[in-house]
Amino acid sequence: MVEFAAIKGFVFDLDGVITDTSVFHSQAWHQIADKVGVSWDDQLADALKGISRMDSLNLILARGHRENDFTPDQKAALAAEKNNNYLALVNQMTPANILPGITDFLAELQAHGYAMSLASASKNAPLVLSKLGLGHYFTKAVDPATLTHGKPDPEIFRRGAEILNLSPAECIGVEDAAAGVQSINGAGETSIGIGDPTVLAAADINFTDTTQLTLANIQSQLVTA
Repeated sequence: MVEFAAIKGFVFDLDGVITDTSVFHSQAWHQIADKVGVSWDDQLADALKGISRMDSLNLILARGHRENDFTPDQKAALAAEKNNNYLALVNQMTPANILPGITDFLAELQAHGYAMSLASASKNAPLVLSKLGLGHYFTKAVDPATLTHGKPDPEIFRRGAEILNLSPAECIGVEDAAAGVQSINGAGETSIGIGDPTVLAAADINFTDTTQLTLANIQSQLVTA
């Protein structure tokens, strides 16, 4: 594993790391699932975490064996409707929705001169960051519209390093989803998994929640790894 001194940048996922809009996504997708007659459960909700809008819709339709029942235009309309449902919820966000410890961690990274970028599949990430008051930390963000592949493909985290003008080996990726950790590892970056360590066993470093995100904790994990 890379030495801590070699790390120059951090590439962040958004949902479940900086804030938790997954509940908003779930509510918005649940409405779409109900509309197309697909039963909703926690397993489906978990499967949608961290993947793109169209991939999420296709997963819902496949769950109900309805993947061939809609034209591309109809699918696009359903995805747009989901997004409108979601935006109505996001527009109510405030800095109170930042996950515990994240504001302090971002300030610590900035104070120590680390570069930061955002690697979120969400096209609404700029709006979310604005509502949270964190946009100034993420002047560099991967544009999901430019990506060919979604997570767990490494493209988004590889791009997150590129826009910082760093090599993947110089970056740590921070994720809360198994697909995201797989993406970080595939990109050749050091991975931090936030959440259940059994689910995120592939991560180089595991923290159970965001309050554990400090440079000292990361350094100690890399030393003992």
